[in-house]
Amino acid sequence: MLILKVIQGPDRGKRFELPAWEPQLIGRSSEALRISDQTCSRRHAELTPDKGQWYLRDLGSANGTYVNGSRLSSEPVRLRLGDQIRAGSTVFVFGTRRYGPHNNPIRTLQPEFIDAIVEQRVAANDESVIMAVPDPAAAAVEHLRIIYDLTRITTQALDRDGLFETVMDLVFQEFEPERGFILIVDEQENVLEPVVVRYRIAPRTAEEGQIHVSRTIVNHVIESGEGVLSSNAMKDRRFAAGDSVQNYGIRSAICVPIKYHQHIYGVIHIDTSLANYTFSESQLHLLTAIGQHAGLAYSNLDLYKQHLDSTRLAAIGETVASLSHSIKNILQGLRGGADVMGMALKKNDLKLARHGWDILSRNLDRIYALTLNMLTFSKQRRVELEHTQIDRLLDEVVELILPQCDRRGVALITDYDQNTPPIPLDPNMMHQALMNLLTNALEAVEPNKGIITFRCHFMPDEKSVSLLVIDNGPGISDTDIDSIWLPFHSTKGIRGTGLGLSVARKIIEEHGGQISVESDEGEGTTFTVRLLADAAAVSDPSETLSPTLPGTTPAAYSRDMKKPPPKLPRRATGHSDYDLV
Repeated sequence: MLILKVIQGPDRGKRFELPAWEPQLIGRSSEALRISDQTCSRRHAELTPDKGQWYLRDLGSANGTYVNGSRLSSEPVRLRLGDQIRAGSTVFVFGTRRYGPHNNPIRTLQPEFIDAIVEQRVAANDESVIMAVPDPAAAAVEHLRIIYDLTRITTQALDRDGLFETVMDLVFQEFEPERGFILIVDEQENVLEPVVVRYRIAPRTAEEGQIHVSRTIVNHVIESGEGVLSSNAMKDRRFAAGDSVQNYGIRSAICVPIKYHQHIYGVIHIDTSLANYTFSESQLHLLTAIGQHAGLAYSNLDLYKQHLDSTRLAAIGETVASLSHSIKNILQGLRGGADVMGMALKKNDLKLARHGWDILSRNLDRIYALTLNMLTFSKQRRVELEHTQIDRLLDEVVELILPQCDRRGVALITDYDQNTPPIPLDPNMMHQALMNLLTNALEAVEPNKGIITFRCHFMPDEKSVSLLVIDNGPGISDTDIDSIWLPFHSTKGIRGTGLGLSVARKIIEEHGGQISVESDEGEGTTFTVRLLADAAAVSDPSETLSPTLPGTTPAAYSRDMKKPPPKLPRRATGHSDYDLV
């Protein structure tokens, strides 16, 4: 059974089975292929089977549907195994289920059961690409075309199954065998694992789908690195009893190694009955060259995976180091506050105890904020929209930040429009984003001299709300302004964790908004947040919650993708379009 595997997005790792005769809907409201990606529409795209083939069409989604990086029009597109499908920020691979010990159709037989006559051999090396045919020039052109096609399609594969499905597609297209399979050596278990099994005509029964091959030939190809052209015939009456085997009779077969340098990863095997036709020596050369190129692609894929693993480990190490440093500083603050409290209790000094409690309270707030930011940054959360009176939310944020401003002698000025209507947002998540912005401003200004202005303006023409956080701090240098959104990047020393702005940007983008910054050294900094105020723009069941421009509904934007979006004046912005894979 075919499957869709999620390789990128909040549902990464999920696998969805595709029943052979049932259309499948991709989207947030789908019962079959439901995904939690908020940048995906409720009804995003549809997969439809037709005579063994699958077709994909976009259902007018706001962010579009892409196959191998190309956006789909309204017409359905036929999918090939290994194709990558992008819906919102989720990427699927269209492929097949791996074979296990209970559904392995490959049977390798000893010489007493199957007779294998070797007709041609060719070494899998650089000379194997030379075509030994009457017209070498014409053969070379055809050979180069096939190798070019193979190189082009294998570079798009991101996983093993997708790579070898693509290779087998090309093999069936060029060689037209009746059956074919790819076996890969499992070095841990020391067994051959089938990753692709293909038939030109689907078998009617499981028995008919059994493929008997010579173990001698397969072992010879793996041990010697040679491609082999052979004729195979069943010798044992026990195997000749079935109609399927009798109908196959003597078969012409090619088995070649999947090889790169001296490492052999597995074999490609194809065969056909003599009643159909026999393979030629030139086809042996060509398939041997394909095996070499497949080995190179698989080796590169393995190196790429190792690079990703090392990069991921390095990122984890950097994250742990950064968080450990921040937590250590907070713990030192808590220990200092506890020491002051201990001294106050011994002296029965209420004033000193109050000072110690202030230290403890500040550091408890810091550890709470750090934990909340860590959870938000690392975990995909569903945005729970509700119509919220924005001025009430802003009052709650201001009420929490005011005591910190008072302790540092920083003035906080608020300026709200009185006619701002309720807007659709997640109050808890937006509360956290705004607290991060105000805390960032508070930490940037000088004690007893700092001024922070918090403004909210409703723009009815654009159906959006503009929130501004302005400070008179030292500003951001040109070298740092492009790095402020990076996780764990901080210029505040022990006072910063580098997560506040990253989390604020993430939350605002999940609401379909934009965040930008303007700053000059010595002249302060202004952060601007733009949020949609039109509820219909984000509550339409057929649309998404992806980043959307103020004054433009997702549906309208998807109808005219060529029209450039209006941009805010800014030196650096936290808004970024999704990259296509």
